[in-house]
Amino acid sequence: MTDLQIAKKVKLKPITEIAEKFGIDPNNIEMYGNDKAKLPLSLINRNKAKKSNLILVSAISPTPAGEGKTTISIGLSEALNQLNKKTTVVLREPSLGPVFGIKGGATGGGYSQVLPLEDINLHFTGDFSAIEKAHNLLAAVIDNNIQSKTNSVGLDPRTITWKRVVDMNDRALRRIIVGLGGTTSGIPRETGFDITAASEIMAILCISKDLSDLKNRLGNIFIGYTFSKQPIYARDLKVAGAMATLLKHAIKPNLVQTIEGNPAIIHGGPFANIAQGTNSVIGTLMGMSFSDYTVTEAGFGFDLGAEKFFDIKCQSANISPKAVVLTTTIRALKYHGGADLKTLNEPNVEALRQGLPNLEKHLENIQQFGVTPIIAINKFKSDTKEEIQLIKDLAKIKNIRVAVANVWAKGGKGALKLAEHVIEVAESNKAKFKPLYNWGMDVETKIETIAQKIYGAEHVDYNTSAKRQLKRIKELKLDKLPICIAKTQKSLSDNPKLLGRPKDFIITVREIEIASGAGFLIPITGEIMRMPGLPAHPASEGIDISDSGEISGLF
Repeated sequence: MTDLQIAKKVKLKPITEIAEKFGIDPNNIEMYGNDKAKLPLSLINRNKAKKSNLILVSAISPTPAGEGKTTISIGLSEALNQLNKKTTVVLREPSLGPVFGIKGGATGGGYSQVLPLEDINLHFTGDFSAIEKAHNLLAAVIDNNIQSKTNSVGLDPRTITWKRVVDMNDRALRRIIVGLGGTTSGIPRETGFDITAASEIMAILCISKDLSDLKNRLGNIFIGYTFSKQPIYARDLKVAGAMATLLKHAIKPNLVQTIEGNPAIIHGGPFANIAQGTNSVIGTLMGMSFSDYTVTEAGFGFDLGAEKFFDIKCQSANISPKAVVLTTTIRALKYHGGADLKTLNEPNVEALRQGLPNLEKHLENIQQFGVTPIIAINKFKSDTKEEIQLIKDLAKIKNIRVAVANVWAKGGKGALKLAEHVIEVAESNKAKFKPLYNWGMDVETKIETIAQKIYGAEHVDYNTSAKRQLKRIKELKLDKLPICIAKTQKSLSDNPKLLGRPKDFIITVREIEIASGAGFLIPITGEIMRMPGLPAHPASEGIDISDSGEISGLF
Protein backbone atom coordinates (compact mmCIF):
# COMPACT_ATOMS: atom_id res chain seq x y z
CA MET A 1 0.00 0.00 0.00
CA THR A 2 1.02 3.60 -0.55
CA ASP A 3 1.47 6.08 2.29
CA LEU A 4 -1.77 7.79 1.29
CA GLN A 5 -3.70 4.50 1.31
CA ILE A 6 -2.37 3.66 4.77
CA ALA A 7 -3.22 7.14 6.03
CA LYS A 8 -6.79 6.89 4.75
CA LYS A 9 -7.33 3.73 6.81
CA VAL A 10 -6.79 5.73 10.01
CA LYS A 11 -9.73 7.37 11.72
CA LEU A 12 -8.43 10.71 12.93
CA LYS A 13 -9.17 11.77 16.48
CA PRO A 14 -10.62 15.25 17.07
CA ILE A 15 -7.79 17.72 17.61
CA THR A 16 -9.42 18.67 20.92
CA GLU A 17 -8.73 15.13 22.13
CA ILE A 18 -5.11 15.37 20.99
CA ALA A 19 -4.78 18.70 22.81
CA GLU A 20 -6.05 17.11 26.04
CA LYS A 21 -3.56 14.27 25.64
CA PHE A 22 -0.83 16.87 25.07
CA GLY A 23 -1.89 18.56 28.31
CA ILE A 24 -3.75 21.61 27.00
CA ASP A 25 -7.31 22.69 27.68
CA PRO A 26 -9.11 22.47 24.29
CA ASN A 27 -10.49 25.95 24.96
CA ASN A 28 -6.94 27.29 24.65
CA ILE A 29 -6.28 26.08 21.11
CA GLU A 30 -7.17 27.81 17.85
CA MET A 31 -8.83 25.18 15.66
CA TYR A 32 -8.30 24.83 11.92
CA GLY A 33 -11.06 22.35 11.16
CA ASN A 34 -11.46 19.18 13.22
CA ASP A 35 -7.93 17.82 12.99
CA LYS A 36 -5.53 20.78 13.06
CA ALA A 37 -4.95 23.61 15.54
CA LYS A 38 -2.69 26.53 16.34
CA LEU A 39 -1.11 26.76 19.80
CA PRO A 40 -0.82 30.20 21.48
CA LEU A 41 2.73 31.18 22.45
CA SER A 42 1.58 31.88 26.00
CA LEU A 43 1.48 28.09 26.57
CA ILE A 44 5.28 27.80 26.43
CA ASN A 45 6.78 27.20 29.88
CA ARG A 46 10.56 27.54 29.99
CA ASN A 47 10.87 25.93 33.42
CA LYS A 48 8.97 22.83 32.29
CA ALA A 49 10.88 22.77 29.02
CA LYS A 50 14.17 22.44 30.91
CA LYS A 51 12.97 19.11 32.32
CA SER A 52 12.16 17.59 28.92
CA ASN A 53 14.61 15.21 27.26
CA LEU A 54 15.30 16.66 23.81
CA ILE A 55 16.29 14.03 21.24
CA LEU A 56 17.69 15.06 17.85
CA VAL A 57 17.29 12.80 14.81
CA SER A 58 19.81 13.32 12.02
CA ALA A 59 21.26 11.19 9.21
CA ILE A 60 24.27 10.22 7.15
CA SER A 61 24.89 12.09 3.88
CA PRO A 62 21.69 11.86 1.80
CA THR A 63 21.45 9.74 -1.32
CA PRO A 64 18.81 9.27 -4.04
CA ALA A 65 17.81 6.08 -2.18
CA GLY A 66 16.48 8.10 0.76
CA GLU A 67 17.30 7.72 4.45
CA GLY A 68 14.00 8.40 6.24
CA LYS A 69 14.77 10.84 9.08
CA THR A 70 11.16 11.95 9.39
CA THR A 71 9.88 8.38 9.37
CA ILE A 72 12.37 7.42 12.09
CA SER A 73 11.52 10.54 14.13
CA ILE A 74 7.81 9.72 14.11
CA GLY A 75 8.35 6.00 14.75
CA LEU A 76 10.69 6.76 17.66
CA SER A 77 8.13 9.10 19.24
CA GLU A 78 5.45 6.40 18.91
CA ALA A 79 7.76 3.85 20.56
CA LEU A 80 8.61 6.17 23.45
CA ASN A 81 4.90 6.71 24.05
CA GLN A 82 4.39 2.94 24.04
CA LEU A 83 7.07 2.74 26.76
CA ASN A 84 5.01 5.21 28.84
CA LYS A 85 7.22 8.21 28.16
CA LYS A 86 5.01 11.16 27.26
CA THR A 87 6.54 12.17 23.93
CA THR A 88 5.89 14.74 21.24
CA VAL A 89 7.50 14.74 17.80
CA VAL A 90 8.31 18.20 16.42
CA LEU A 91 8.87 18.50 12.66
CA ARG A 92 9.17 20.99 9.82
CA GLU A 93 6.39 21.86 7.39
CA PRO A 94 6.66 20.58 3.78
CA SER A 95 7.25 22.95 0.88
CA LEU A 96 5.00 22.63 -2.18
CA GLY A 97 8.07 22.69 -4.43
CA PRO A 98 9.30 19.20 -3.49
CA VAL A 99 5.71 17.90 -3.15
CA PHE A 100 5.00 18.63 -6.83
CA GLY A 101 8.58 18.06 -7.94
CA ILE A 102 10.53 14.90 -7.20
CA LYS A 103 11.26 14.61 -3.47
CA GLY A 104 7.67 14.32 -2.26
CA GLY A 105 6.19 15.39 1.06
CA ALA A 106 7.54 15.39 4.58
CA THR A 107 5.06 13.54 6.76
CA GLY A 108 6.86 10.23 7.21
CA GLY A 109 5.79 6.99 5.61
CA GLY A 110 3.99 3.69 6.05
CA TYR A 111 2.79 3.23 9.63
CA SER A 112 5.03 6.05 10.84
CA GLN A 113 3.23 9.19 9.65
CA VAL A 114 1.79 12.45 10.90
CA LEU A 115 -1.77 13.23 9.81
CA PRO A 116 -3.79 14.58 8.03
CA LEU A 117 -1.29 13.82 5.28
CA GLU A 118 -2.97 15.73 2.43
CA ASP A 119 -3.55 18.92 4.42
CA ILE A 120 -0.05 19.03 5.89
CA ASN A 121 1.52 18.68 2.45
CA LEU A 122 -0.92 21.02 0.68
CA HIS A 123 -1.14 24.53 2.19
CA PHE A 124 -1.68 23.25 5.78
CA THR A 125 -2.60 26.25 7.99
CA GLY A 126 -1.22 28.87 5.61
CA ASP A 127 2.15 29.49 7.29
CA PHE A 128 4.13 29.31 4.04
CA SER A 129 1.65 31.68 2.39
CA ALA A 130 2.03 34.20 5.21
CA ILE A 131 5.81 34.01 5.00
CA GLU A 132 5.64 34.48 1.24
CA LYS A 133 3.39 37.55 1.62
CA ALA A 134 5.58 39.13 4.30
CA HIS A 135 8.67 38.57 2.18
CA ASN A 136 7.09 40.02 -0.96
CA LEU A 137 5.68 42.99 0.95
CA LEU A 138 9.25 44.01 1.73
CA ALA A 139 10.17 43.52 -1.94
CA ALA A 140 7.27 45.73 -3.02
CA VAL A 141 8.20 48.42 -0.49
CA ILE A 142 11.80 48.36 -1.69
CA ASP A 143 10.84 48.93 -5.33
CA ASN A 144 8.32 51.56 -4.30
CA ASN A 145 10.98 53.37 -2.31
CA ILE A 146 13.51 53.55 -5.13
CA GLN A 147 10.69 54.83 -7.38
CA SER A 148 9.51 57.46 -4.88
CA LYS A 149 10.54 61.10 -5.12
CA THR A 150 9.27 62.02 -1.66
CA ASN A 151 9.87 58.94 0.52
CA SER A 152 13.22 57.71 -0.74
CA VAL A 153 16.02 56.63 1.60
CA GLY A 154 18.50 56.89 -1.25
CA LEU A 155 18.78 53.16 -1.82
CA ASP A 156 21.13 52.25 -4.68
CA PRO A 157 19.19 49.74 -6.87
CA ARG A 158 22.46 48.09 -7.90
CA THR A 159 23.13 46.95 -4.32
CA ILE A 160 19.71 45.48 -3.47
CA THR A 161 20.04 41.87 -2.30
CA TRP A 162 16.38 41.15 -1.54
CA LYS A 163 14.52 39.01 -4.09
CA ARG A 164 10.94 37.78 -4.21
CA VAL A 165 9.74 34.28 -3.28
CA VAL A 166 7.11 31.74 -4.34
CA ASP A 167 6.54 28.26 -2.90
CA MET A 168 6.99 26.37 -6.13
CA ASN A 169 9.83 24.89 -8.18
CA ASP A 170 10.00 27.38 -11.07
CA ARG A 171 13.43 27.71 -12.69
CA ALA A 172 12.18 30.39 -15.13
CA LEU A 173 11.99 32.85 -12.22
CA ARG A 174 15.58 32.49 -11.05
CA ARG A 175 16.68 35.64 -12.87
CA ILE A 176 14.21 38.27 -14.06
CA ILE A 177 13.94 41.97 -14.89
CA VAL A 178 11.42 44.09 -12.99
CA GLY A 179 10.33 47.69 -13.48
CA LEU A 180 9.74 47.59 -17.25
CA GLY A 181 6.97 49.69 -18.78
CA GLY A 182 8.10 53.26 -18.39
CA THR A 183 8.52 55.78 -15.60
CA THR A 184 5.28 54.88 -13.83
CA SER A 185 6.16 51.19 -13.54
CA GLY A 186 9.33 51.44 -11.46
CA ILE A 187 13.08 51.39 -11.94
CA PRO A 188 14.25 48.56 -14.24
CA ARG A 189 16.68 46.23 -12.50
CA GLU A 190 17.70 42.60 -12.43
CA THR A 191 16.41 40.46 -9.58
CA GLY A 192 14.79 37.03 -9.25
CA PHE A 193 12.73 34.60 -7.18
CA ASP A 194 13.76 32.10 -4.52
CA ILE A 195 11.56 29.29 -3.21
CA THR A 196 9.70 30.29 -0.02
CA ALA A 197 11.58 27.78 2.14
CA ALA A 198 14.78 29.68 1.23
CA SER A 199 13.39 33.03 2.40
CA GLU A 200 15.16 34.79 5.24
CA ILE A 201 11.68 35.36 6.66
CA MET A 202 11.38 31.58 7.05
CA ALA A 203 14.70 31.48 8.86
CA ILE A 204 13.64 34.39 11.05
CA LEU A 205 10.32 32.80 11.96
CA CYS A 206 12.12 29.60 12.98
CA ILE A 207 14.74 31.29 15.15
CA SER A 208 12.47 33.88 16.85
CA LYS A 209 11.51 33.41 20.49
CA ASP A 210 8.29 35.47 20.44
CA LEU A 211 6.42 38.13 18.48
CA SER A 212 8.61 40.96 19.79
CA ASP A 213 11.78 39.11 18.80
CA LEU A 214 10.24 38.37 15.40
CA LYS A 215 9.48 42.03 14.73
CA ASN A 216 12.95 43.10 15.82
CA ARG A 217 14.60 40.55 13.56
CA LEU A 218 12.44 41.57 10.61
CA GLY A 219 13.65 45.14 11.09
CA ASN A 220 17.26 43.92 11.04
CA ILE A 221 17.03 42.48 7.53
CA PHE A 222 19.86 43.88 5.42
CA ILE A 223 18.67 45.22 2.05
CA GLY A 224 21.56 47.05 0.42
CA TYR A 225 23.40 50.37 0.44
CA THR A 226 22.63 53.98 -0.30
CA PHE A 227 24.49 55.80 -3.06
CA SER A 228 26.74 57.12 -0.28
CA LYS A 229 27.57 53.53 0.81
CA GLN A 230 25.44 53.57 3.98
CA PRO A 231 23.71 50.26 4.88
CA ILE A 232 19.92 50.08 4.63
CA TYR A 233 17.81 47.72 6.74
CA ALA A 234 14.11 46.87 6.62
CA ARG A 235 13.54 49.07 9.68
CA ASP A 236 14.67 52.07 7.62
CA LEU A 237 11.67 51.48 5.33
CA LYS A 238 9.28 51.29 8.30
CA VAL A 239 7.88 47.95 7.12
CA ALA A 240 8.79 45.54 9.95
CA GLY A 241 5.51 46.13 11.80
CA ALA A 242 3.40 45.33 8.76
CA MET A 243 5.46 42.22 8.02
CA ALA A 244 5.07 41.00 11.60
CA THR A 245 1.33 41.61 11.34
CA LEU A 246 1.14 39.26 8.36
CA LEU A 247 2.92 36.64 10.48
CA LYS A 248 0.63 37.00 13.50
CA HIS A 249 -0.80 33.50 13.13
CA ALA A 250 2.12 31.89 11.28
CA ILE A 251 4.34 32.30 14.34
CA LYS A 252 2.08 29.94 16.31
CA PRO A 253 3.01 26.22 16.14
CA ASN A 254 0.62 23.72 14.56
CA LEU A 255 -0.76 20.75 16.49
CA VAL A 256 -1.66 17.56 14.59
CA GLN A 257 -1.43 13.83 15.37
CA THR A 258 0.53 10.70 14.53
CA ILE A 259 -1.02 7.53 13.14
CA GLU A 260 -1.11 6.13 16.68
CA GLY A 261 -2.94 9.20 17.98
CA ASN A 262 -0.08 10.96 19.73
CA PRO A 263 0.58 14.73 19.59
CA ALA A 264 2.78 16.12 16.84
CA ILE A 265 3.90 19.72 16.32
CA ILE A 266 4.78 20.89 12.83
CA HIS A 267 6.12 24.40 12.36
CA GLY A 268 8.42 26.16 9.90
CA GLY A 269 10.40 24.68 7.04
CA PRO A 270 13.82 26.16 6.20
CA PHE A 271 16.05 24.08 3.91
CA ALA A 272 19.23 22.77 5.55
CA ASN A 273 21.55 23.30 2.57
CA ILE A 274 20.91 27.07 2.63
CA ALA A 275 19.47 27.80 6.10
CA GLN A 276 19.33 26.23 9.57
CA GLY A 277 17.20 23.26 8.42
CA THR A 278 15.25 22.72 11.63
CA ASN A 279 11.74 23.44 12.85
CA SER A 280 11.05 26.60 14.86
CA VAL A 281 12.51 27.34 18.27
CA ILE A 282 8.95 28.09 19.37
CA GLY A 283 7.70 24.69 18.16
CA THR A 284 10.52 22.88 19.95
CA LEU A 285 9.94 24.77 23.20
CA MET A 286 6.21 24.11 22.95
CA GLY A 287 6.84 20.38 22.67
CA MET A 288 9.33 20.48 25.54
CA SER A 289 6.84 22.36 27.73
CA PHE A 290 4.40 19.45 27.72
CA SER A 291 6.51 16.32 27.20
CA ASP A 292 8.90 14.03 29.02
CA TYR A 293 10.61 13.46 25.68
CA THR A 294 10.67 15.74 22.65
CA VAL A 295 11.87 14.21 19.38
CA THR A 296 12.92 16.60 16.62
CA GLU A 297 14.91 16.36 13.40
CA ALA A 298 17.46 18.37 11.46
CA GLY A 299 17.43 18.40 7.67
CA PHE A 300 19.79 16.47 5.38
CA GLY A 301 22.97 14.97 6.87
CA PHE A 302 24.50 15.78 10.25
CA ASP A 303 27.08 18.00 8.54
CA LEU A 304 24.31 20.42 7.49
CA GLY A 305 21.11 20.62 9.54
CA ALA A 306 22.43 19.10 12.75
CA GLU A 307 25.61 21.20 12.86
CA LYS A 308 23.44 24.29 12.45
CA PHE A 309 20.99 22.92 15.04
CA PHE A 310 23.83 22.82 17.57
CA ASP A 311 25.80 25.93 16.64
CA ILE A 312 22.89 28.25 15.79
CA LYS A 313 19.59 27.03 17.21
CA CYS A 314 20.85 25.54 20.48
CA GLN A 315 23.07 28.53 21.16
CA SER A 316 20.31 31.02 20.38
CA ALA A 317 17.52 29.24 22.26
CA ASN A 318 19.65 27.92 25.14
CA ILE A 319 18.62 24.29 24.60
CA SER A 320 20.57 21.08 23.93
CA PRO A 321 19.67 17.46 23.15
CA LYS A 322 20.34 14.53 25.47
CA ALA A 323 21.12 12.21 22.54
CA VAL A 324 21.40 12.13 18.74
CA VAL A 325 19.83 9.35 16.71
CA LEU A 326 21.77 8.96 13.47
CA THR A 327 19.53 7.52 10.76
CA THR A 328 21.20 5.29 8.22
CA THR A 329 20.16 2.75 5.64
CA ILE A 330 22.10 -0.14 4.18
CA ARG A 331 21.07 0.99 0.70
CA ALA A 332 22.51 4.47 1.25
CA LEU A 333 25.80 3.16 2.61
CA LYS A 334 26.17 0.85 -0.40
CA TYR A 335 25.66 3.90 -2.63
CA HIS A 336 28.41 5.74 -0.73
CA GLY A 337 30.54 2.64 -1.23
CA GLY A 338 30.29 2.88 -5.01
CA ALA A 339 27.27 0.69 -5.79
CA ASP A 340 25.06 1.79 -8.68
CA LEU A 341 21.67 3.22 -7.72
CA LYS A 342 19.89 0.51 -9.71
CA THR A 343 21.61 -2.28 -7.73
CA LEU A 344 21.03 -1.07 -4.16
CA ASN A 345 18.41 -3.73 -3.45
CA GLU A 346 20.93 -6.46 -4.27
CA PRO A 347 23.16 -7.91 -1.51
CA ASN A 348 26.58 -6.26 -1.64
CA VAL A 349 28.58 -6.53 1.57
CA GLU A 350 31.74 -5.14 -0.02
CA ALA A 351 30.04 -1.94 -1.21
CA LEU A 352 28.52 -1.56 2.23
CA ARG A 353 31.94 -1.95 3.83
CA GLN A 354 33.34 0.70 1.49
CA GLY A 355 30.49 3.05 2.46
CA LEU A 356 30.92 2.72 6.23
CA PRO A 357 33.45 5.62 6.49
CA ASN A 358 30.60 8.05 5.76
CA LEU A 359 28.73 6.70 8.78
CA GLU A 360 31.91 6.81 10.87
CA LYS A 361 32.54 10.48 10.07
CA HIS A 362 29.02 11.51 11.08
CA LEU A 363 29.37 9.58 14.35
CA GLU A 364 32.65 11.38 15.04
CA ASN A 365 30.98 14.70 14.30
CA ILE A 366 28.22 14.05 16.84
CA GLN A 367 30.77 13.21 19.51
CA GLN A 368 32.60 16.49 18.87
CA PHE A 369 29.57 18.23 20.42
CA GLY A 370 29.73 16.15 23.60
CA VAL A 371 26.51 14.24 22.84
CA THR A 372 26.09 10.47 22.57
CA PRO A 373 25.11 9.07 19.14
CA ILE A 374 22.77 6.12 18.61
CA ILE A 375 22.65 4.43 15.20
CA ALA A 376 19.17 3.73 13.82
CA ILE A 377 19.18 1.32 10.88
CA ASN A 378 16.05 2.21 8.93
CA LYS A 379 15.13 -1.27 7.71
CA PHE A 380 14.18 -2.18 4.15
CA LYS A 381 13.04 -5.57 2.83
CA SER A 382 16.21 -5.93 0.78
CA ASP A 383 18.52 -5.73 3.84
CA THR A 384 20.31 -9.01 4.58
CA LYS A 385 21.36 -10.34 8.00
CA GLU A 386 24.98 -10.19 6.93
CA GLU A 387 24.69 -6.53 5.93
CA ILE A 388 22.92 -5.59 9.17
CA GLN A 389 25.57 -7.45 11.17
CA LEU A 390 28.35 -5.47 9.46
CA ILE A 391 26.92 -2.22 10.86
CA LYS A 392 26.41 -3.81 14.26
CA ASP A 393 30.05 -4.95 14.24
CA LEU A 394 31.19 -1.40 13.52
CA ALA A 395 28.99 -0.09 16.34
CA LYS A 396 30.49 -2.63 18.74
CA ILE A 397 34.03 -1.59 17.82
CA LYS A 398 33.10 2.07 18.29
CA ASN A 399 31.17 1.30 21.52
CA ILE A 400 28.06 2.94 20.06
CA ARG A 401 24.50 1.75 20.54
CA VAL A 402 22.66 0.52 17.45
CA ALA A 403 19.13 -0.69 16.73
CA VAL A 404 17.25 -1.87 13.67
CA ALA A 405 14.11 0.25 13.25
CA ASN A 406 11.30 -1.21 11.14
CA VAL A 407 8.95 1.73 11.62
CA TRP A 408 7.55 1.90 8.08
CA ALA A 409 5.99 -1.53 8.45
CA LYS A 410 5.37 -1.64 12.21
CA GLY A 411 5.13 1.94 13.46
CA GLY A 412 6.17 2.38 17.09
CA LYS A 413 6.50 -1.38 17.63
CA GLY A 414 9.30 -1.36 15.11
CA ALA A 415 11.37 1.09 17.17
CA LEU A 416 11.03 -0.21 20.73
CA LYS A 417 14.69 -1.26 20.97
CA LEU A 418 15.76 2.12 19.59
CA ALA A 419 13.54 3.86 22.13
CA GLU A 420 15.07 1.81 24.96
CA HIS A 421 18.53 2.94 23.89
CA VAL A 422 17.35 6.57 23.77
CA ILE A 423 15.87 6.36 27.27
CA GLU A 424 19.03 4.81 28.71
CA VAL A 425 21.28 7.43 27.12
CA ALA A 426 19.01 10.39 27.96
CA GLU A 427 18.48 9.38 31.58
CA SER A 428 22.16 8.70 32.17
CA ASN A 429 22.65 12.49 31.98
CA LYS A 430 26.03 12.08 30.33
CA ALA A 431 25.42 14.67 27.61
CA LYS A 432 27.80 17.60 27.97
CA PHE A 433 26.91 19.81 25.02
CA LYS A 434 29.63 22.08 23.73
CA PRO A 435 29.39 24.19 20.55
CA LEU A 436 31.93 23.73 17.81
CA TYR A 437 33.01 27.37 17.87
CA ASN A 438 32.55 30.63 19.73
CA TRP A 439 30.44 33.26 17.97
CA GLY A 440 33.06 35.85 18.94
CA MET A 441 35.69 34.31 16.67
CA ASP A 442 36.47 36.06 13.39
CA VAL A 443 34.41 34.94 10.39
CA GLU A 444 37.23 33.10 8.62
CA THR A 445 38.07 31.06 11.72
CA LYS A 446 34.43 30.05 12.21
CA ILE A 447 34.11 28.96 8.59
CA GLU A 448 37.38 27.03 8.66
CA THR A 449 36.46 25.35 11.95
CA ILE A 450 33.25 23.93 10.42
CA ALA A 451 34.93 22.99 7.13
CA GLN A 452 37.84 21.20 8.76
CA LYS A 453 36.24 19.60 11.80
CA ILE A 454 32.82 18.68 10.37
CA TYR A 455 33.42 18.26 6.64
CA GLY A 456 37.01 17.05 6.87
CA ALA A 457 38.39 19.70 4.48
CA GLU A 458 42.08 20.47 4.24
CA HIS A 459 41.51 24.21 4.08
CA VAL A 460 39.18 26.94 2.77
CA ASP A 461 39.66 29.18 -0.25
CA TYR A 462 37.80 32.47 -0.78
CA ASN A 463 36.90 33.98 -4.14
CA THR A 464 37.53 37.67 -4.73
CA SER A 465 33.89 38.56 -4.13
CA ALA A 466 33.86 36.59 -0.86
CA LYS A 467 36.96 38.42 0.35
CA ARG A 468 35.32 41.74 -0.48
CA GLN A 469 32.19 40.72 1.40
CA LEU A 470 34.25 39.69 4.43
CA LYS A 471 35.54 43.22 4.60
CA ARG A 472 32.01 44.68 4.36
CA ILE A 473 30.76 42.34 7.09
CA LYS A 474 33.43 43.63 9.44
CA GLU A 475 32.60 47.23 8.53
CA LEU A 476 28.93 46.56 9.34
CA LYS A 477 30.02 44.99 12.67
CA LEU A 478 28.20 41.77 11.82
CA ASP A 479 31.28 39.57 12.09
CA LYS A 480 30.21 38.14 15.46
CA LEU A 481 27.21 36.35 13.97
CA PRO A 482 27.24 32.53 13.71
CA ILE A 483 27.88 30.76 10.43
CA CYS A 484 25.28 28.96 8.29
CA ILE A 485 27.20 27.40 5.39
CA ALA A 486 25.30 26.74 2.16
CA LYS A 487 26.63 23.49 0.74
CA THR A 488 25.52 20.49 -1.25
CA GLN A 489 23.81 17.86 0.88
CA LYS A 490 25.08 15.03 -1.30
CA SER A 491 28.66 15.08 -0.04
CA LEU A 492 30.66 16.01 3.03
CA SER A 493 32.58 18.27 0.63
CA ASP A 494 31.21 21.03 -1.62
CA ASN A 495 31.43 18.67 -4.62
CA PRO A 496 28.31 16.46 -4.89
CA LYS A 497 30.30 13.80 -6.77
CA LEU A 498 32.63 13.10 -3.83
CA LEU A 499 30.73 10.38 -1.97
CA GLY A 500 31.70 8.40 1.13
CA ARG A 501 34.27 10.17 3.29
CA PRO A 502 36.36 12.39 1.03
CA LYS A 503 39.70 13.68 2.30
CA ASP A 504 42.29 16.30 1.35
CA PHE A 505 39.72 18.48 -0.42
CA ILE A 506 39.34 22.25 -0.49
CA ILE A 507 36.14 24.11 0.35
CA THR A 508 35.69 27.18 -1.85
CA VAL A 509 33.56 30.06 -0.59
CA ARG A 510 32.37 32.04 -3.61
CA GLU A 511 30.28 34.63 -1.75
CA ILE A 512 28.90 35.41 1.70
CA GLU A 513 25.32 36.54 2.18
CA ILE A 514 24.21 38.59 5.16
CA ALA A 515 21.12 37.28 6.96
CA SER A 516 21.24 39.83 9.77
CA GLY A 517 17.55 39.39 10.53
CA ALA A 518 17.90 35.66 11.05
CA GLY A 519 21.12 36.40 12.88
CA PHE A 520 23.71 34.52 10.85
CA LEU A 521 26.06 34.76 7.87
CA ILE A 522 25.72 32.44 4.86
CA PRO A 523 28.99 31.47 3.14
CA ILE A 524 27.96 29.94 -0.19
CA THR A 525 29.97 27.05 -1.59
CA GLY A 526 29.53 25.14 -4.84
CA GLU A 527 26.44 25.43 -7.02
CA ILE A 528 23.61 26.05 -4.57
CA MET A 529 20.19 26.88 -6.00
CA ARG A 530 17.60 28.77 -4.00
CA MET A 531 15.01 28.15 -6.71
CA PRO A 532 14.82 24.48 -7.74
CA GLY A 533 13.43 23.34 -11.08
CA LEU A 534 10.93 20.63 -11.90
CA PRO A 535 12.11 17.28 -13.35
CA ALA A 536 11.07 16.16 -16.85
CA HIS A 537 8.17 14.26 -15.29
CA PRO A 538 7.22 16.06 -12.07
CA ALA A 539 5.16 14.36 -9.36
CA SER A 540 2.31 16.75 -10.22
CA GLU A 541 1.59 14.64 -13.33
CA GLY A 542 0.26 11.82 -11.14
CA ILE A 543 -1.81 13.89 -8.72
CA ASP A 544 -5.55 14.23 -9.22
CA ILE A 545 -8.80 14.86 -7.38
CA SER A 546 -12.18 13.21 -7.99
CA ASP A 547 -15.54 14.96 -8.27
CA SER A 548 -16.19 14.00 -4.65
CA GLY A 549 -12.95 15.59 -3.50
CA GLU A 550 -10.90 12.39 -3.11
CA ILE A 551 -7.18 13.03 -3.70
CA SER A 552 -5.08 10.40 -5.46
CA GLY A 553 -1.45 10.07 -6.52
CA LEU A 554 -0.08 12.38 -3.82
CA PHE A 555 2.21 9.63 -2.46
